[in-house]
Amino acid sequence: MPNNDKPVNGQENPSFLDVLNQLPPAPPAPELDGKPGTRRLARLRAAWKESWQEGGFLYQRWEEVFQARHASWHEVANWIKAAALFGGLSLIVLMLDAAGDIASATLKGLSAVPASGAGDGSGLWGTVDHPVRVFLADQAAHLSVAPAALYAFWQLTGLVGLVGGFFGNAGARIAWLLFGLGSLAMIWSTAPAGGRAAATGLAALIWALASMFALRGLTLRPVVHNHPPQYQFNPALHLHATIPAGDDLGPDNVHPLQR
Repeated sequence: MPNNDKPVNGQENPSFLDVLNQLPPAPPAPELDGKPGTRRLARLRAAWKESWQEGGFLYQRWEEVFQARHASWHEVANWIKAAALFGGLSLIVLMLDAAGDIASATLKGLSAVPASGAGDGSGLWGTVDHPVRVFLADQAAHLSVAPAALYAFWQLTGLVGLVGGFFGNAGARIAWLLFGLGSLAMIWSTAPAGGRAAATGLAALIWALASMFALRGLTLRPVVHNHPPQYQFNPALHLHATIPAGDDLGPDNVHPLQR
């Protein structure tokens, strides 16, 4: 099969021009004389059938696709690699574009949340929730955002950190820790002076109980991996004794063994 491309990594790069090179000559049928469109259609049909025969362009491409299921990445044809990379990049771009639209719609929805009351701070949850609402309302007065949007974003952060941390996501657990520390700081700065310590301590206990789910499976013990040595070292001591020549060991140096 003719191919104008140079082989890369021992593989030939297919070219669509090979299909055109396989076009057979126009069939010399008398009924096709004077009809160029019909003659071209007949040539295309003949080329299509020939390309699917053994050794044809489309036949070889189909064999490469069939073999790619059982081959490694380095053994796959180059055109299949290019198609897979292009499809993967296109999918990533679509996902990023969709994620951007979702994030933009979420932020716009949070900004359009109607203002909600700060509550009276009664009850166990109100003791923790009311100082946070008051703190965010005071800070929103100096920002171009509604207090309800800040409160909704605070709730969303806590929910994402709790659910994501339960499934072991490291980023969600970091967000959960920052969410708890920020909540304790807001409660301490806004709660009444007489009950500041009690409100902060109560919030810390609630946060600790919720952390049992958000930080599930987290341990502070160091993880020790015992791997067998890759090589063995056997020390050995080699002593080389040098025996002097026979002239140095005369009869005088030989003493009989006596009892």
